[in-house]
Parts: sequence; structure tokens; C-alpha cells
Amino acid sequence: MYVLGVAGYSGSGKTTLLEKVIPLLLAAGVDVAVIKHTHHDVDWDQPGKDSWRHRQAGARQVLLAGAQRRLLVETMPQGNDAPLAAHVAALRPCDLVLAEGFKHEAIPKLEVYDPLLGHAPLCLHDKQVLAMVSDAPPHTALPCFARDDAAGLARFILALLEQHQDAHR
Repeated sequence: MYVLGVAGYSGSGKTTLLEKVIPLLLAAGVDVAVIKHTHHDVDWDQPGKDSWRHRQAGARQVLLAGAQRRLLVETMPQGNDAPLAAHVAALRPCDLVLAEGFKHEAIPKLEVYDPLLGHAPLCLHDKQVLAMVSDAPPHTALPCFARDDAAGLARFILALLEQHQDAHR
């Protein structure tokens, strides 16, 4: 599986960009998974429901199986922020894993940059940044894509995926 980061500061437009790019990758025949990093505690469950009761009873994993989806929730030790590799290992095999929000991981990544947020671009200090997505990219020799150029970015990602597959044949 090729893991590609989609990094940028909160509010830069990472999720919006992925909403546009993922369907183009799927249309090209790529099996895509996404891992979204968040600093917030998330909980899909509702107090009193059976799955919630199972977790309250101490089950470390609860898988809710529905007609078209399943949700697996694994309780992590307090304060555990597992590395990206541990999350990737939990996925079924696929062609491409888009890792949104893991900006400090040492993986190839795309940077979604918005100068209005007031942060310096990650690419200035992170040599793993392969390309920028911004309507006002910083001065860089990296390939740059406008936010509305989902097709161009999808072609770039497909080329990266092809290079990865060629290197692992």
C-alpha cells in the first residue's frame, strides 16, 4: 500500500480537497482508504445502545455490523497517540492510503497551504513534501496545484502511485 500524507494546518482545506480528488482516483481504478488524524476525542456511540454497553462492560473492540457498513471502534490506552504505521496496519490491503492530518510523520506528502492562516509553509522544513496545493503557493520549486485543480492533482497522485508500484515489482 502506498501511503501519501495530505498535510496542512487546520482550516487549510484538506478534507474539501480530498472530497474532490477521491472520486477521480476511484474512477481511475484505484482502491483508496483514508486515515484521518484528529486531536479530539471522537465517539460514534450513544449511551444506552448495545454497542455502548459492550464498551462500558470492558470490551476493547466493538464492531457494529450493518447492512452496508461496519464500524470498528478500538479503545486505546489513555493518552495513546499511535503512530501512523499502526493505523495503516489495521486497514485491509488497498492501493492507496491517504493520511490526512499527519503533518509531522516522515512520509511523502502533499501540503495544502493557506497563507491567510498565518503559518509558515511546512515545505520549508519538511523535505517529504512533494507538492503544494494552494491558490497562493509560497515561492518553491515544488509542483503547485490550485485548489480547484482536482484533476491535475489526481494525475499527480496517479503518477506517484505508478512509480511506487514499479519500484515494488
